[in-house]
Amino acid sequence: MTGTIRYDRDAGGVVTLTLDDPGQSANTMSRAYAASMTAAVDRLEAERDELTGVIVTSAKPTFFAGGDLPEMIKATPADAPALTALLTTIKADLRRLERLGRPVVAAVNGSALGGGLEIALACHHRIALDAPGARIGFPEVTLGLLPGAGGVTRTVRMLGLADALTRILLTGRQFRPAAARAAGLVDEVVGTPEEMLAGARAWIAAHPDAAQPWDRPGYRIPGGGRALAAQLPAYPANLRKQLKGNRLPAPEAILAAAVEGTQVDVDTALRVETRYLVSLLTSQIAKNMIGAFFFDLRAVNGGASRPAVEVAPVTRVAVLGAGMMGAGIAYACARSGLDVVLKDVTAEAAARGRGHAEKLLSREVAKGRLDAERAAAVLARITATADVAALTGCDAVIEAVFEDPALKHAVFAEAEPVLAPDALLASNTSTLPITGLAAGVRRPADFIGMHFFSPVDRMPLLEIVVGERTGDAALARAFDLARRIGKTPIVVNDGRGFFTSRVIGRFLDEAVTMLAEGVPAPSIEQAALQAGYPTGPLALADEVSLSLIQRIRRQFEAAAGDDFPVLPGHAVVDRMLDEHDRPGRAAGRGFYDYDAGRRGRLWAGLAALATAEGRAIPLIDLQERMMFAEALDALRCRDEGVLRSEADGDIGSLLGIGFPAWTGGVLRYVRQYPGGPAGFAARAAELAKTYGERFTPPAL
Repeated sequence: MTGTIRYDRDAGGVVTLTLDDPGQSANTMSRAYAASMTAAVDRLEAERDELTGVIVTSAKPTFFAGGDLPEMIKATPADAPALTALLTTIKADLRRLERLGRPVVAAVNGSALGGGLEIALACHHRIALDAPGARIGFPEVTLGLLPGAGGVTRTVRMLGLADALTRILLTGRQFRPAAARAAGLVDEVVGTPEEMLAGARAWIAAHPDAAQPWDRPGYRIPGGGRALAAQLPAYPANLRKQLKGNRLPAPEAILAAAVEGTQVDVDTALRVETRYLVSLLTSQIAKNMIGAFFFDLRAVNGGASRPAVEVAPVTRVAVLGAGMMGAGIAYACARSGLDVVLKDVTAEAAARGRGHAEKLLSREVAKGRLDAERAAAVLARITATADVAALTGCDAVIEAVFEDPALKHAVFAEAEPVLAPDALLASNTSTLPITGLAAGVRRPADFIGMHFFSPVDRMPLLEIVVGERTGDAALARAFDLARRIGKTPIVVNDGRGFFTSRVIGRFLDEAVTMLAEGVPAPSIEQAALQAGYPTGPLALADEVSLSLIQRIRRQFEAAAGDDFPVLPGHAVVDRMLDEHDRPGRAAGRGFYDYDAGRRGRLWAGLAALATAEGRAIPLIDLQERMMFAEALDALRCRDEGVLRSEADGDIGSLLGIGFPAWTGGVLRYVRQYPGGPAGFAARAAELAKTYGERFTPPAL
């Protein structure tokens, strides 16, 4: 054993390097790994004349988990020299490995993400085990980083600049083994560990003179030469288009490292890559994104908000309401192996909901993500019905009918008598208080909110809402069900709008208020996109529907009475509906015009609202008004107890309502603002003085 790497040589001269960090559940690219790899390669070089080849594999269930994120998140600009030295050592050892003069095979026995894939790419041949849950890829861009242990340099040289960037490096996609082979990241996929190791030995025997393509005379990058030179000027523009004007540093650094690396030899390209990674590692944005998308997400999915109680798993789900939301929920449950009864008032409506699931499955088959036999098995798990008796024995019910308390009470009253005696009772409401809805059931302790996001098949978040009388067992069962169907569950306490609907409402209100103040509509949309929002607020309002926005506002107004804050944007929404009959995308007309469901230009009638005063508002004010509106209300949610944890708030804002990813979440945005929370409060006070008291920061 050499530190974290076990060195075993067999009688035939094949050395197996087994990655096995003692005391850790997964191997990471830590300083201990770096020291161990240096020692292992030193020994390989010393014994080179006695060797026939090398196999690199792992003793862990995963091949290699990537970088040492707990250490990486601590990096500061003062650490740049030490980080550069560490990366230089890691890369030098991988270069020595691939230039050993003996065939080197990666036996990838599980997931190889980030640094794990970089180790595999430094081998001459890669055989992946088709292990359950195994993923292969470079997720670094989603953490504000780039693959900096040779990942950018080697993928560009293997696949060519265009494919490496557009299919691998800029997407952050994690491939299943078969898809990784199709993408060119691995060479073989096998079904058993024995086949994997036997295949590695066979390849070594058949390729005694193996070397990397880029180390052979005459090598040229695929797609290089004049064609590459002609394409290069378009890459920055295409990236800007893809990012919608939002200048995230990681994609730009990946593009720069990849392009610059094509102009130099491989060793210089590796040094270029290092410099870009160190600049990202020592930035605040990387800390924000690592904190959220690794640490917070792991805590949330790991059950930090789940009560420590044992509960029976849900096995058969009733979904009440077969509209787009109910049909999406039924699909998600069936896709995860659960039996589902999808009920609506008529058999025809229920069948249409099942038909929606059938369309989603057909799309999966067409894309090669599912075979026809498995798709048929998923669809067979969904029973469409108008008969309440078909719900008999279901141990969970998820109601997804219209946002009307009386209607929700009625469907629960009809269904509850035939369900299993301890069935979980869940409502998919997005705004109505759970405590009030629980008054309509016999077992309020088993009643809970499960707020899905549309479209259910693509949105990863599920907001679990705990009412005043919800029991721990109901929360635990709802949490387990969420994880079973592949959702990330945040847990919040009851309150009108809960967390996500309430906070995103502030975003939409502020944007439409800017419109009322004379800010040109295109400026509002561009300000949001350049701030990092995935969609402009006026486009989002059309998706939600102005009718629903108006109805929810009136519900809030009725509940708050004289304390309800009236904003100029409210009147704009009312005029859009009452005077111009433009309710949103579903009707084909809203803030935007639509042609056959496709969004076109902003409605020409909005131009009349723009004024010289509105045009004079600085871009940074437009951006921060939207972001501060959400952040301030998130702080109030925390203060009022609606939010149970900051991790739930940050993950909920990122995965559910599109808060800019570079911030690491709506509450982390406050903490990392220049000057910290005090700096945030000072800026909020400035905005309050200029734009209204709604920006006055809470005492907390």
